[in-house]
Amino acid sequence: MRILLVSQMYPGPAAPDLGTFVAQVERELVARGHEVELAVLDTRAGGKLRYLTLARRTLAAARPDVVYAHFLVPSGLIAALAGRAPLVVTAHGRDVRNIGAFPGVAAATRLVVRRAEAVICVSRYLQRELETKLPEARGKVEVVSSGIDREHFAVTECPPGPPGVLCVGALDERKNVVRLADAFARLGEGTLTFAGDGPLRSRLEGRERVRLLGRVPHDEIPRLLAECHVLAQPSLVEPLGQALLEAMACGRSVVATRIGGPPEFVPPEAGVLVDPLDVDALARGLEQAAALPCPNEAAREATAEHDLRRQAARIEEILSRAAARGRPDPRA
Repeated sequence: MRILLVSQMYPGPAAPDLGTFVAQVERELVARGHEVELAVLDTRAGGKLRYLTLARRTLAAARPDVVYAHFLVPSGLIAALAGRAPLVVTAHGRDVRNIGAFPGVAAATRLVVRRAEAVICVSRYLQRELETKLPEARGKVEVVSSGIDREHFAVTECPPGPPGVLCVGALDERKNVVRLADAFARLGEGTLTFAGDGPLRSRLEGRERVRLLGRVPHDEIPRLLAECHVLAQPSLVEPLGQALLEAMACGRSVVATRIGGPPEFVPPEAGVLVDPLDVDALARGLEQAAALPCPNEAAREATAEHDLRRQAARIEEILSRAAARGRPDPRA
């Protein structure tokens, strides 16, 4: 197939951590023999005007067999309005949360869903949220996670010494990083490392046994996981939990929010699900996760269903069906 991939997030020289989950699926589709043309934004700079650049790149692309967009709005809206070919769009989380939160987003998303041949949600939780907000999505939604490269994220031995906790993601309110740091302070030993940046950095600086690395290229995450015992992602809500899956593939136990997608793939032997607003429960969760085996083979096994190659094959099937519906009937 000739696939036009449209995304407002894609790794670039100035933002190597941006949309890595989009790039890995694209690479796997190419490996499966498909021709993929990119209409993407690979930088955080430019404000909302950069979406005009994305629209121009979408319109300038060669006519594909199918368009595969990531995020309902704006990427999916741009792809839907361009009308280049049958459309498949993946919803990742914030695009669904924005429905009803900002003027015009519900109408724009409704147009995308109406024009799409299929809508992919990265978790059943996200599917339920989308179908609750937009009932017309029912019958079009398929659940396929972003997938993880289980060869790149492989099991490593755990370092000796007190437990090291790693948190990967933005330092913002949704990621719940301040409560995580407060809970960690109650442990009395070990280290807490944040790989990411954001507006709450100042509230984490200067804390004992806490390291702030800033944004880290995705290729460095396996090394950071090899240096820790537990991955913590106690977000206020997590539509999927990509960092959790990557850590579990490396044989690391996790502490995860019980709000969102993590309950779908974190069994008790692989980690602890917590109420993200309860600092006491979060502290207990860190202790319980640190007491699990390291490396944790049960955590690794729990990620098998989310293997990137398996998920890419499912996306390939969805794209193929959409492309076939867009071809003229030779019998007509």
